[in-house]
Amino acid sequence: MSPTRKLLVLLLLPVVLLFLGTIGYYLIEGWSPLESLYMTVITLTTVGFGEVHTLSRWGRVFTIVLLLLGVGTLAYALNTAGQYVLEADIGKTLRRRRSRRMIEKLEKHFVVCGFGRVGQSATKNLLESTRDVVIIERDEQLVDKLQSEGMIVVLGDATKDEVLRAAGLERADGIMVCTGSDTDNLFIVLSARTLNPDLNIVARSADSENEGKMRRAGADRVVSPYQLGGQFMANVLTRPHVTEFLSVVTLDSGLELLLEEVMIAENSPLAGHTVVEADLRRKTGAILVALLQRETGTTVTPDEKTKLQVGDEVFVLGTREQLKKLEDLAGSTLGH
Repeated sequence: MSPTRKLLVLLLLPVVLLFLGTIGYYLIEGWSPLESLYMTVITLTTVGFGEVHTLSRWGRVFTIVLLLLGVGTLAYALNTAGQYVLEADIGKTLRRRRSRRMIEKLEKHFVVCGFGRVGQSATKNLLESTRDVVIIERDEQLVDKLQSEGMIVVLGDATKDEVLRAAGLERADGIMVCTGSDTDNLFIVLSARTLNPDLNIVARSADSENEGKMRRAGADRVVSPYQLGGQFMANVLTRPHVTEFLSVVTLDSGLELLLEEVMIAENSPLAGHTVVEADLRRKTGAILVALLQRETGTTVTPDEKTKLQVGDEVFVLGTREQLKKLEDLAGSTLGH
């Protein structure tokens, strides 16, 4: 039985006892309905008032049974109902307070707006990559469920600036805008860009016509789940082995080989050196796949003379241990 149904049953018990007691005195003693109800009430509440009329032998037996049954039932019902209300409210308050305290300590975290199917999948992958994630969701029941599972969640409408601030957006590294409404997503992107100009914003768009609007509003990337799903299915048919390999290295299915990106920080010993001089393969074991150059904004396949500059992002393939070594050399964390 669910807690809510159990609570309803417990609350109905006093009503049932009042009804049975009234009927009992009415049939056994022949009193009026009001007198029978009054006697039932003073018996169940044990207030100690005198009897309405002198009880017969069977009336006293009925009173004893009503007392034993009623007092225990009423005490249990009221106690359980009180605990249910207090625990629900206190537990909910404590979980939300805990989320606020954790958010206050976060920096360089990711914010996910909307916990639908896309948001759930995105959050799962972010958590598996050991990133700190704050979820914004307007469904109160879903928020309570997620918070009880230990997730950091903010209850509210992500189109409002105060809700975004409550999620620590001004200290965040990125935001994933994936509610089911393109209109809401557009407002969130605009607000997020205003609150944090350096934020990395990825937005979901169900309608391809809205992609340009979201980019103009401040989104760095606009993703259409339907378009990506169609492309993936077509690739499975035309190049199944390549698709399977890319699924492994991009979705991190638990195998050892991972595809990651890391930015060359200002304090990195790799900055200013060519690919040959950096010698990433020997120093880390990771394989350099591509390079996103900060100056030109283009992705290139580096040759031995290509220089690694501050702000460039290298795309590498390797094990977790190899990627950790590269992370130390680059002076920044993976994914940045």
